[in-house]
Order: sequence, then structure tokens, then C-alpha cells
Amino acid sequence: MDHEEAGDDDLHPLATSAISVSAAFDDDTGIAEARDMAHTFLARVQAVHGLPVSSRAIGMVQLVVSELVTNARKYAPGPCLLTLEIADGAARISVWDSSTTLPTILAPDPSRIGQHGLEIVAAICVGFAIHREPVGKRITADVMLADDPGGALAGRQML
Repeated sequence: MDHEEAGDDDLHPLATSAISVSAAFDDDTGIAEARDMAHTFLARVQAVHGLPVSSRAIGMVQLVVSELVTNARKYAPGPCLLTLEIADGAARISVWDSSTTLPTILAPDPSRIGQHGLEIVAAICVGFAIHREPVGKRITADVMLADDPGGALAGRQML
């Protein structure tokens, strides 16, 4: 795993300075490392930058990271790149891989065994998008950091 973190501790956490971390994963052991990286990153966002991060958000981010990195490792040759950043009170999870095949989110089907991962990710995130890149593709999902008393999915949108 290659790891890089950006951020300026002297700026207010919502200032224009990015709070982010990135890592490349090139084998299946990277899935657990990716989940750990997400947990450590969100703990640092809360401790160092003072942003509230609910335990629900930590679990959701770890779930999304696990699903997206697992899919990238399963369906794309070569490494994948995970980037976590804070934007507009949300954790933005972005996974790039080298495959040009765009995933399909299947319609809910309780009788189907498997292939529910992206369906779940799209349902629990406040933003979700799939983009072609010059090489490969990038999947991006946003999870709110703080619990929303009006409902965690109230502001859901496609990116």
C-alpha cells in the first residue's frame, strides 16, 4: 500500500485546503488495509480537524470502501487507487481501477444470490457516480460525516 495524506492543520477544517488520503492496493490483502485506512482517516478528521464523525458514518464509509475496493480487485487487472477526502460535511470515497467496463447496479431482487454490493452502496450514500477515465474508470460515493436527525438519506443525489 502506498499512502499519501494532504491537509493543513493551521486552517479551519472547512477552508479550501483539502483533507484527503490516497493509497494504491495491488492484492487482495489490501481490502482489509483499505478499511483500516478509512477508519484511521476518519478518526484523524475528528481528532485533528474537529469535524464531527458519527460511528454510523465510520461503519458506512468502511462498508463502501470494502465493497468498492473488493470490486476493483475482483474485476480489474492491476492495482486500484483509493482516495478519501472531506467535502461539504461528507466523506467522499473514490476508487479508480484500470477496467473500462462500467459496473451495472442491478434492480433489487431478494431472490438473487450475490451482486447486491453496488445496489447497497448506491442506497446508503448521499451521492454516487461512475465516471469513465482516460484509462479505466472511477466510482465515487459520498457518506455524510454526522448523523442527520431528518434522515441520513434525505439529501441523496447522484453525483
